Amino acid sequence: MGSFRGHALPGTFFFVMGIWWSTKNILKYICKRQKRTSYFHSKALFHRIEFVEGITIVVMAVTGMLGEQFTPEGPHLSLYNYKEGHWVELLGWHHSTMYFFFGLLGVAKILCFTFSSLPSSLPKLMLSNGLFVEAFIFYNHTHGREMLDIFVHQLLVLIIFLTALITFLEFFSRSHTLILELLWSSFIILQGSWFWQIGFVLYPPSGGPSWDQTDHDNIMFLTICFCWHYALSIIIVAVNYAFVSWLVKTRLKRFCPPEVGLLKNTEREPESEEEM
Repeated sequence: MGSFRGHALPGTFFFVMGIWWSTKNILKYICKRQKRTSYFHSKALFHRIEFVEGITIVVMAVTGMLGEQFTPEGPHLSLYNYKEGHWVELLGWHHSTMYFFFGLLGVAKILCFTFSSLPSSLPKLMLSNGLFVEAFIFYNHTHGREMLDIFVHQLLVLIIFLTALITFLEFFSRSHTLILELLWSSFIILQGSWFWQIGFVLYPPSGGPSWDQTDHDNIMFLTICFCWHYALSIIIVAVNYAFVSWLVKTRLKRFCPPEVGLLKNTEREPESEEEM
C-alpha cells in the first residue's frame, strides 16, 4: 500500500461497495413500502443477492491480499527474515490482515445462504468486526511518520471507527434501521474516497513530489477537504435514494405488480431483519 495504486485499490473497493450497500438497502425499503412484489419473492431475491455479494467480497479480499503479498516490494508470504534478523514488510502484512477480515464477511454471507440454520445477523457481525479490526490496524499504522502522514491516517481511523460503531448499534435498534444503514453506507463511501485522497497527498500519480509533510497549512486544508468528502458521500446517498425511488415507482411497475394480499401490513408491524 506504499504507493498510489495501493491506496486506489482499497479506495475503489470501499467506494463501490458503499454505493452498492446504499442501493441495496434503499431498494429493500422502497419495494417493501410500495408493495411492488410479494413477501416471499422478495426474501428469495435478496437472499440470492447476498450470496452474489459474498462471492464478490471474497474475490475483492483475495485480490487485495495477493496484491499486497506478491508485488515486487511485497513480503511474498515471508513474515520474518531469520538470516538478517528482522521482520519482512510488516505494513504489507497489516494490509493483508485487513483484507482477510473483510474476506470473512464474504464467507459469512455465503454460509448464511448455504445453511439456513445460521443466524441471519452473522454478516452484520462480521462487517462490524472487520471494521473494528481495520480501525485497530490503521491506528497502529503510522508510528515514526511525518505529521501530515499521521494526520490523514487519523482521519481515516475516525471514519472506520464510526462506521464500525454504527453497524454494531444496528443489533440494538429495531426502528430507524434504514437511517443507520444509509449512515454507515455513506461512511463506507467516505472511507473509499479518503483512501484516494491519501494516495494523492502522499504518492501523487503525476510523479511529482508529495505534499510538504511539515506544513501546517496542508493540515488546515485537508481538514476542510475531509468535510467536502463527507458532503459528497451524503449527496451520493441522497441522489441514490431519489433514483432508486423513481426507478421502483415508475420503471419497475410493469415488472413488479403490487400483490398486497401476500404482504404483511407494514404499517402494523415494523420491518424486522428476519423478514428481509
